[in-house]
Amino acid sequence: MRLLAIETASQLGGLAVMDSDTGLVAECRLNVHATHSETLMGEVHHVLRLAGSTAMELDAIAVSCGPGAFTGLRVGLGTAKGLAFASGARIVAVPTLEAYALSLPFTRSPVAPMLDARRREVYAGLFSVEDDGTVRRLIEEQPVSASAFMESISGYESIVFAGQGALIYKDAIIEGFRGKAIFAPAQQMHPSPASVAELGMRLARAGVFSDPETLCPMYIRKSEAETPRQRKP
Repeated sequence: MRLLAIETASQLGGLAVMDSDTGLVAECRLNVHATHSETLMGEVHHVLRLAGSTAMELDAIAVSCGPGAFTGLRVGLGTAKGLAFASGARIVAVPTLEAYALSLPFTRSPVAPMLDARRREVYAGLFSVEDDGTVRRLIEEQPVSASAFMESISGYESIVFAGQGALIYKDAIIEGFRGKAIFAPAQQMHPSPASVAELGMRLARAGVFSDPETLCPMYIRKSEAETPRQRKP
């Protein structure tokens, strides 16, 4: 099986191609200063060339479905649907934070990915990665203030923090956890396209596919445009 993974949930996104027999074939990371829509399709063609593949040879497309940046998620999912329609590949929806936790497998401590959700909130969850690579949710993904999330996980002996949200609130995390906080290396502070590919491949092998007509991003909260603004007195 040949699978393309699309990760656009954060500013630093990317793409990966994975083969069920040989593993990861190619990966491309994008520091997206321009919009995803301006760069993504060109990079899809680039990573497929690196992998010696074409879109028509894809069996599945794994797309990071959120939570994360609203525009990035929409562009990533739209690209995945377009490619699936053109190639006949099936779509696998991969929860962003679960794939994030999978990129940090060699720790006995729970993993707390935190993405910046603005409004002084983070998209966060808590996961454990078992010895066989299975990712288990300890706390469901949620939009929450950093302080409330830290309070909810304060009972653990040690926690691995990752993500832009963890960097933004690093000082508060260090003060609140006092020696119990471990921060992921700099190169693992963003969601990994390879981890989206790995989790997507597992789901595809298990036959867990999504209907492209009904699949929507997992926003887990309304956008700013959908949230009524309170009038100033």
